[in-house]
Amino acid sequence: MEAALSALMGPPDSESLLERAYTDAVERVDDTDGTRARILDAAYEQFCRMGIRRSTMEDVARRSGVSRITVYRRFATKDALVEHVVRREFRRYFDRFLIDIEQARTAADRVVLGFVSSLRAIRRNPLIGGLIAAEPDLIVPSMINDEGRTLATVRQFVAGQLRHEQRAGTVSGDLDTDLVAELMVRISASFLAIPSHIVDLDDDEQLAAVARRFLVPMLEPAGPPD
Repeated sequence: MEAALSALMGPPDSESLLERAYTDAVERVDDTDGTRARILDAAYEQFCRMGIRRSTMEDVARRSGVSRITVYRRFATKDALVEHVVRREFRRYFDRFLIDIEQARTAADRVVLGFVSSLRAIRRNPLIGGLIAAEPDLIVPSMINDEGRTLATVRQFVAGQLRHEQRAGTVSGDLDTDLVAELMVRISASFLAIPSHIVDLDDDEQLAAVARRFLVPMLEPAGPPD
């Protein structure tokens, strides 16, 4: 568990795992080493079934059908393996987000789909969602006590999508994309970090209604002060 959390955040002065996953998604990075991908698949299954703490490199080697030496050649330590598994899951989250919003016809629909997709992808992910559900007292502080780097990474991603909408002429050029993205991401993060007794986070229709009522109006730039 500690390895996964340290992998997520990274050292204070280095690029975080989430930031690298974001770059991977934007640049469409993929694993071309078949053996490496096989080990990552096996590690993901192992971690989901047994947890990170209880899993060993030997367990991953056995599940992937390769030798322990082969695993260590690709990933020098268990921490490195955990980092790459978690990083790949976040990359898949960004990939899924981009695919989901392509189905929408309007900017408003893309905001709604993006909000629902984000919560669904993370909450229903056996590894990432499992970490949040199993150890909220550990993972939530790790997400908010990193000087805002985790939220800033996702905000950068959302702001980029909003600027794309501006270039396409689907939202106003006067929209403060960074501020709107910041607010959208903070709302999403709060739902992930703190259980809601009002909104059913497993009800996609209810989430969509929340997004349409409270997030979509953010696409309209603020009017002049009175």
